[in-house]
Amino acid sequence: MGFAAVFVFWKGKDMELFISDLDGTLLDGNAEVTDFTRDTINQLTERGMLFTVATARSLASAGKILSGLELKVPVILMNGVLIYDMQKKEYIKINGLKRELSGLVIDLARKFMLQPFMYSVSDNQLSTRYERLTSPAMEHFYKERRDKYYKSFTQVSDFSQHLDNVIYFTFIAKKEKLAPLYEALKDNSELSITYYYDVYDHELWYLEVFSSAASKEHGVRFLRDKFGLDSITAFGDNTNDIPMFRAADKSVAVKNACKEVLECCDEVTGTNEENGVAEYLLKTFERN
Repeated sequence: MGFAAVFVFWKGKDMELFISDLDGTLLDGNAEVTDFTRDTINQLTERGMLFTVATARSLASAGKILSGLELKVPVILMNGVLIYDMQKKEYIKINGLKRELSGLVIDLARKFMLQPFMYSVSDNQLSTRYERLTSPAMEHFYKERRDKYYKSFTQVSDFSQHLDNVIYFTFIAKKEKLAPLYEALKDNSELSITYYYDVYDHELWYLEVFSSAASKEHGVRFLRDKFGLDSITAFGDNTNDIPMFRAADKSVAVKNACKEVLECCDEVTGTNEENGVAEYLLKTFERN
């Protein structure tokens, strides 16, 4: 799953941004920021580096994972669907889905016997709904986020009764089970789809559906414009990070990245278990 951290610092008159995926890239195998990475980021922040996140996660889990870090600029959440100001505690950009598009996703999910988690935002609050937990993967997703990150879920009898303010769908299953839904939705110009393996269990895949107005790429471009950034370096490990690479001036893969990411990056750094991103940032600052 793709999550990213952003670093901005002055180089003369230029502002340079570093943006790193979290799971499989900045985080270790336990989905945590190591002490070394946390201390490195905080020390560099004190030296003028601004830090935020761009993630496929919602605020509930991303906020807890990064609680030991200073977040001074808005964070990109849920693949760019939401941009959230941590200091003001409000969403400053929301890319929602039309009712008919949400209805289409629900109808196709039923046709292919798939159950999603459905997200919506109203009055600055994110809601996560589900009808049934039909697989061990869904149960694990639900329990981990409820117990570890204190995320709230609401069970409903019929998604069709809750189509207002929908922003996102998450499906979790084996690739072959998700494939028919992906094929049915991939050419819809009003939708963005991320379709990638779970870095913690490669037998499982995620299929995430949201507005075509949102993506990691669009989120990074939003930050570039908002902060007047001159150059951007992106770090990643999975295929859902490739759109972020397109918005960057330089792309860096961690050594454990998938083949597609390794083939399209400009440089390779150490693995996520070796604090590869933090080490790269330290070397970058030592050169300047």
